[in-house]
Amino acid sequence: MLDYVALVILVLVAVALVYGIIAIHDIPYRLARARHHPQQDAIQVAGWVSLFTLHVIWPFLWIWAMAYRPDRGWGIAAGDEAAPAGPAATIAALERRVLVLEQRDLVLEQRDLVLEQRSAPKASA
Repeated sequence: MLDYVALVILVLVAVALVYGIIAIHDIPYRLARARHHPQQDAIQVAGWVSLFTLHVIWPFLWIWAMAYRPDRGWGIAAGDEAAPAGPAATIAALERRVLVLEQRDLVLEQRDLVLEQRSAPKASA
C-alpha cells in the first residue's frame, strides 16, 4: 500500500514541477501582455524556446518584457521626460527648435557680412 502512495506522491510532484517550470517561463509573456508590448508574441515564443535552451535566454526575455512601458515607450526616462507627449506637443517643440536654429543661422549670416565688410579693401576715391 505504501508503494502506491509513494508512487502517487512522486507523480504529483513531477506534474507540479513541470507545471511550475512552464508557469515560470510564461512570466515574461504575461508582463509583456500587461504592458501592451508590441512584440509580446515574440516574447511568448522565445519563452517556449527558453525551455529547450536550459533557461539561458529567460533573463533576457524578462528584460525585454520590462523594457517597454505604454506610458513612456522604450528605455528609461526620469522626471518630466517620462510624461508622454502628444503629437501637438511634439510639433510645438519641433517648431521652437526650428525657430531657435533659424535665429542662430541669421546671427551667423550677419556676423559673416560684418567680417566681409571689415576685410574688404576700401575703394580709393
